[in-house]
Amino acid sequence: MAKAYVFLANGVEEIEALTAVDILRRGDVETVTVSVTGKKEILGSHNIPIGADMLFDEDRLMDADMLVLPGGGKGTNALMAHEGLRNLLFAYRDAERYIAAICAAPSVLGMNGLLKGRKATCYPGFEDKLLGATVCSDAVVQDGNIITGKGMGVSVPFALKLLSVFSPAEAERVGKAIQYQA
Repeated sequence: MAKAYVFLANGVEEIEALTAVDILRRGDVETVTVSVTGKKEILGSHNIPIGADMLFDEDRLMDADMLVLPGGGKGTNALMAHEGLRNLLFAYRDAERYIAAICAAPSVLGMNGLLKGRKATCYPGFEDKLLGATVCSDAVVQDGNIITGKGMGVSVPFALKLLSVFSPAEAERVGKAIQYQA
């Protein structure tokens, strides 16, 4: 069974985080939410409390196929500042596993050199933080093992793209089941 970690910090954009979790779980991908704050309960960007499945320091986190970074300005800054997450991103890049980020969060990848020579998208205004990337205006961009999404409004197609890398048939099934229309 495929496995994904979705990282949470105070200020995360709730819809971006939970849509990815929901759709991946509907598609039978083991999806674990991980708090980088030291506490299991985080507060989203719109003051919605979210309970994480685990804390970052509870595990080495090297057993998954994908890392997912939701956006939200304050949440993205917390992800950027987390040294353990930065090291994990490099390890997943080196292992050629999937790394996904949406909205402001692709800036974490760009500022750490993970987008050099790649196509990527992000929330408007963050393009200058996608260092070395060819910035695209598409809603969702996949370049090899890196998947980026533009913002909250594309949370469903972003999450379906994440699921499709594990099973295109499951992504199609889940898209139909939730009445998604491209």
